[in-house]
Amino acid sequence: MALIILGHPDYKNSIANKTVIEALEKSSLPTEIRNIHDLYPDYKIDIKAEQEALLRHQTIVFQYPFFWYNMPAILKQWFDEVFAYQFAYGAKGDKLKGKNFVPSFTVGSSESSYSVLGSQHFRVYEFCKNLEQTALFAQMNYIDPIYFHGTSIAAGYTENDIKNNAEQHAQKLINRLAELE
Repeated sequence: MALIILGHPDYKNSIANKTVIEALEKSSLPTEIRNIHDLYPDYKIDIKAEQEALLRHQTIVFQYPFFWYNMPAILKQWFDEVFAYQFAYGAKGDKLKGKNFVPSFTVGSSESSYSVLGSQHFRVYEFCKNLEQTALFAQMNYIDPIYFHGTSIAAGYTENDIKNNAEQHAQKLINRLAELE
C-alpha cells in the first residue's frame, strides 16, 4: 500500500491534482491518502500521526502543484516538522531508510517554458534537487519525479485538456506504484 501525502492548499478548486487523486482512489491499488491541508488548515501538524503514517508504508508519494518552483507552504512545513531529527536523520534517525520517495506534481506552464531559452530558464528537474537531497539524507530511495505541464487555466489551458493530461499522469503514477510494490 502506498501513502499519498497530498499538499494542495486549494484542493476543492483543483482540476489537475483532484483528477490525479480521484484516479488513484478508483484504481485497484491500495492507498492511504492524507490531505494535509484539510487535516491541518491551521498548519498545526500532528507530527506523531504523520510519522506513524510514514512507518506504515514502503512507498510515499508527495502529490502537489508546483508553486514558485517548489512545493506549497503546507507541504514544506510538513517536511520541516515530520522529517525530524532522530526520526528521518541523525544517529538514530533511520526510520525512513529504504522507503520509496516519489514526487508527483503538476506544473502550470508549458514544457517549453522550462528550458534554458524559456521564460523559467531551467528544466523542472533542476528545481527538484532539494527533493532528491531530502530523500538521500533520510536514506530513502529517490524515485524520479512524475509530473506534467499545462495545468493552469490562467496560462491558457482548457479544463478538458488539463483533465485528460491529469488522467494520463495518474496512469503513469499508478504504473510506477505497481512496479514499486
